[in-house]
Amino acid sequence: MQFSNYLGEFLALATIHFLAVVAPGPDFAVTIRQSVRFGRWVGICTALGIGAGISVHVLYTLLGVGALMHTTPWLLTVAKVIGGAYILYLGVNLLRSKPKAVLEGEKDSDEPVVEQTLLKAFTTGFLTNATNPKATLFFLAIFTTLISATTPLEIQALYGVWMCGVNASWFVIVALFFSSNKVRLLFLRMGHWFERTMGVILILFAGRLILSM
Repeated sequence: MQFSNYLGEFLALATIHFLAVVAPGPDFAVTIRQSVRFGRWVGICTALGIGAGISVHVLYTLLGVGALMHTTPWLLTVAKVIGGAYILYLGVNLLRSKPKAVLEGEKDSDEPVVEQTLLKAFTTGFLTNATNPKATLFFLAIFTTLISATTPLEIQALYGVWMCGVNASWFVIVALFFSSNKVRLLFLRMGHWFERTMGVILILFAGRLILSM
């Protein structure tokens, strides 16, 4: 079994996946918010969590859950409801954002400074992607249309590992950019407005999901 035999299939999958990753969505909004508000390492851990979240979609697709969802529509509806509810929850939290201190040592009298652990950051990223019904639909689509039924399971697993790595790498780059001192200070000056905007985007995204059911 040679990987070169599946190179064309891999390139098609990799191209479509990359375009989907760089398009702004819940993962992008959450990574930026985490990086701007909590700093570089929290942003990086969030990005790694997003990359790990892809493994959930890869796993159930490889195990044949995709075929089950096609024959049992209510499962897909449940996935949409759970994912949409979580995205809505993130959006509402962002909408409630308040002004924050810009300078180190400066405290906001209305909102206490709350730190976030790296584990929580990873979990936030993981859940954002793992419960995203858009990702569910995307993986069901590409694994049923781009990948041949004769492609060995080992090759499909390699595809999955590649996509996890690409997701994590892209959002690490996003985290590094938005956690730089200059960019971070710029965004902190309008932080609560920025977070509220991200909240609106997430709520609209969740609304579109609900209306599509």
